[in-house]
Amino acid sequence: MRKLLQLLVVPMPWTFKRWLLRRFWGYQIADGARIGLSYVFPRHLVMGQGAYIGHLNVAIHLDRLECGAHSIIERSNWITGHARSGRHFKHRAERDPVLLLGEHAAITKSHIIDCTDKVEIGAFTTIAGYHSQLITHGINVVEGRQDCKPIRIGAYCLVGTRVTVLGGAALPDRSVLGAGSVLNKAHTEEFAVYAGQPAVRVKELPADAAYFHRPHGFVN
Repeated sequence: MRKLLQLLVVPMPWTFKRWLLRRFWGYQIADGARIGLSYVFPRHLVMGQGAYIGHLNVAIHLDRLECGAHSIIERSNWITGHARSGRHFKHRAERDPVLLLGEHAAITKSHIIDCTDKVEIGAFTTIAGYHSQLITHGINVVEGRQDCKPIRIGAYCLVGTRVTVLGGAALPDRSVLGAGSVLNKAHTEEFAVYAGQPAVRVKELPADAAYFHRPHGFVN
């Protein structure tokens, strides 16, 4: 019955849908935020002023989805997690199945984001292009069980098309992940391009690069 009600809410006019989501789901949605024709039903939802979730997105099985002010999730993205009550990942008592999207950050189109553990995307960062995967969980073959680790993409980053980011990986603030790369560990050096399979630092970037200092998320 609950899923049927959620499906019925999806195509409703936004003003009425926002009222329902606030009133019956307890979601914190700013007056200037908006959700398009998408199935977005995490346990907790916070959307700041000007935040926007476009059409044909799915966001389910998350403990929390936070969209900072003026952040964008464009269209056709699949965002999912794994409930804390599930039978897997009992050894990861600290895991946090959430997606945190900073202010003015953007997730473009047709990406897969697995939030079995925390995925954090910093302010003014763009997950660009198409068909990237951020995957926090996998199988530990030594221990013979599923395992998970969080992912952090820093602030003012640019993530290229068709990349894979694995659990435990981190992209430092003000850096670029090249198209087609596989980020499989935590890096720390800012103002750099990381690329390859696995991704390594391949180029230094100037600290005064305009992308790293723009006041708005959208790039003309």
